[in-house]
Amino acid sequence: MKFTLSWLKEHLETEADARTIADTLTRIGLEVESVEDKGASLQDFIVAHVISAEKHPNADKLKLCMVDTGSEVVQVVCGAPNAHTGMKGVFARPGTVIPQPGEVLKISSIRGIESRGMLCSERELELSDEHQGIIELDKDAQVGAPAAPALGLDDPVIDVAITPNRGDCTSVVGIARDLAAAGLGRLKNTSVEPVKAVVPSPLRTAVNAGNACPIFAGRLIRNVRNGPSPQWLQARLRAVGLRPISALVDTTNFIAQDRGRPLHVFDADKLSGNVQARFAKDGEIVKALDGRAYAPDSETIVIADDARALSIAGVMGGEESGCTEATRNVFIESAWFNPQRIAATGRKLGIQSDARYRFERGTDPEFVVPGLELATKLILEFCGGEPAETVIAGDAPRADRQITFSASDVRRLAGIDLPEAVICNILAALGFFIDGKAEMRVTPPSWRSDIALPADLVEEVVRIYGLDRIPAQAMPRTHAVARAVLTASQKRTRFARRTLAARGFNETISYAFIPRAQAALFGGGDEARQLENPIAADMDALRPSVLPSLLAAGGRNAARGFSDLMLFEVGAQFASGVPGAQATVAAGVRIGAALRSWTKDTHGADAFDAKADMLAVLDTAMGAPMTAPVKGGGPVWYHPGRSGTLALGNRVLAYFGELHPGVLEAFDLKGPASAFEVFLDAIPEPKAKARARAVFQPSPFPAVDRDFAFVLDTKIAADDVVRAARNADRVLVERVDVFDVYEGAGVPEGKKSLAIAVRLQPKDRTLTDAEIETVAQKIVAAVAKVTGGALRT
Repeated sequence: MKFTLSWLKEHLETEADARTIADTLTRIGLEVESVEDKGASLQDFIVAHVISAEKHPNADKLKLCMVDTGSEVVQVVCGAPNAHTGMKGVFARPGTVIPQPGEVLKISSIRGIESRGMLCSERELELSDEHQGIIELDKDAQVGAPAAPALGLDDPVIDVAITPNRGDCTSVVGIARDLAAAGLGRLKNTSVEPVKAVVPSPLRTAVNAGNACPIFAGRLIRNVRNGPSPQWLQARLRAVGLRPISALVDTTNFIAQDRGRPLHVFDADKLSGNVQARFAKDGEIVKALDGRAYAPDSETIVIADDARALSIAGVMGGEESGCTEATRNVFIESAWFNPQRIAATGRKLGIQSDARYRFERGTDPEFVVPGLELATKLILEFCGGEPAETVIAGDAPRADRQITFSASDVRRLAGIDLPEAVICNILAALGFFIDGKAEMRVTPPSWRSDIALPADLVEEVVRIYGLDRIPAQAMPRTHAVARAVLTASQKRTRFARRTLAARGFNETISYAFIPRAQAALFGGGDEARQLENPIAADMDALRPSVLPSLLAAGGRNAARGFSDLMLFEVGAQFASGVPGAQATVAAGVRIGAALRSWTKDTHGADAFDAKADMLAVLDTAMGAPMTAPVKGGGPVWYHPGRSGTLALGNRVLAYFGELHPGVLEAFDLKGPASAFEVFLDAIPEPKAKARARAVFQPSPFPAVDRDFAFVLDTKIAADDVVRAARNADRVLVERVDVFDVYEGAGVPEGKKSLAIAVRLQPKDRTLTDAEIETVAQKIVAAVAKVTGGALRT
């Protein structure tokens, strides 16, 4: 909603400047988006007088103008068809930057004649898109004076964001009323005096749209002379972004902006019989003012005569019955339409208009007739004519919205204690009628359709009183420790996501529905997990694993040239189709090679990458290192010799390994590819009273590192060696790492050499050589006992 400062002061008696007004509006809940002074960008343009406008000697469509700038007379070549002797226009001297196209004006020669300036159009000044002719100023404009005041652009323009509930503030009067209530001035008299009729009305109005249009008023004015509207009105419309068209159209646009009352003017000579508001009929076509033809449905209200639909009610007028310069008799329409119907019509037809903007927010039903009287007064002033009597069909809707209210409601909902007199003064200034004292019965004004509850009245009181005047108070604090919000399962899910993201994985979010053929590769595809009504033909089965969703995403990326991927998803998989048979799984895949780096060799994704990813998820989900044993082998979708299973007894916690070549082929992936699945629901819950973690106390004594290489059967798992070495001395052995595996020359067939690094960390002393040797012998003995291996010599 835009308006100028001088326009506002037509309704508000105040000395406040634009900045003060903007601050006050924002304070009372009408957010100001901008305060713009358009005249500042036009400071180099002046008013000039065209002394003569003769035909260019070398061009038929150009004119040679002698222009008085107030300080000199210059020669200007102009191509505008409306350039004529005696007019006053906007002049730009050489060296001036023309806003459109943003170039510096230079002295030029046009068809052999020198031109020393420019007479500007509205588009060149970025005032509108009009460029068919130059701007013609009022004859009273002072030659040589700045052009901005003559254009009505010396006023700051204030733009306010109107929320959907504040239809009353889609008018300058509504803005002025709120400012007056906030104490920034006095609201001037806004009443409208009726215009006396001089002839009877041959036209009648009717309403046949039920509660969609309860009142429809109209008035005929004969013998008007339609032409340009007064300069002050054109300037006011331009300032808020509206293009002046004609006196009749400009009048309706002005009243909509000034009073929030949309109107429409028909050429009465183009009407066939009486005028009515009714629902559209099947097959009716309305050619609107935007040049497009619309086919409204039976839920759309139209304004029609006895022959056809003329306009889309509350949204846009019709082109066939529109006014032109030849119009002599007009019929003004003023009605109230149901906001919900207008909003629905605008959405269905895809029309945005100023009328729709106001009607769908709710206009004042009691201003239907006064708005018509105001339009009559202005049209008679601008165009002359003979007004007929006002014809009215129906009655303005009256909502019985008496609200029981008291000062305690303000205290209870807003936390401030205001005297009853202050509350009553605020509501009265906003137009509310108050009956009673301690327990008030408040009736909202007709223009406030958004007020229905005591809480609405509290909001009105608080925003006018001032949110900035409400003292800040600390919320009461409780001394009890707040309960944990997240469950253990929710925490595990979050930890898993963060861990995998930190390891470089990208998260995917996919449907739990996959093709049946893919489900069959992962132990699914049975009837129990088939969908009776799938959302797509290729999403007809519940997934038995999260991996097919990740592999499908990998296949789509690989087809587009992204062959090295790290993807994960934390989601549901289904053991059957019955409720409760789903599990939450954190699954991930590595496809292709690892990240390339100059510091280390790259390698294809393998089972050990998947194992590291799996253990990282389990460690963070459990809050401690995983100690469950790893067994070789996994489900059929993993490589049989390069996969593993981690379980606690019969409870499987995770699978990992390289994927089966047949699975990769089904997803059109070249590989290598590894994957893991961590079953978050299977992770055991922590004990109710777990012991607190010991305080970290680094040892002041030096650690000792020793390497051991064992010759073992190739079937012996490295994890068995690591566990045996760690358990050899739980006090001194701090960590055990595998750093080499070798098979080949020097090692018997069927055997392998596995090397481990063991760190001994004493807590209370420095180890002697004898103590180190004793521990080393324990480690060799423990590994030999568990695995049957011997120390490599």
